[in-house]
Amino acid sequence: MALSESAARLREMIEKAIEDHRITRKEMDLIIHIATEDGHIDPQEQSLLEQLNDMIENREVKIVP
Repeated sequence: MALSESAARLREMIEKAIEDHRITRKEMDLIIHIATEDGHIDPQEQSLLEQLNDMIENREVKIVP
């Protein structure tokens, strides 16, 4: 199954956060906006959001101001 445009953009932003091991509140807001801009969160987007959330909970990715 091909990635939707929003899932591709979401993946790009989340991969950047993983590489940096940090994410700003502004980037988090943008990620949520991208995921919900089409009115629903598809399974690919949900998976990416869960992956990011797990990494934040495990402190692999830190939220910074």
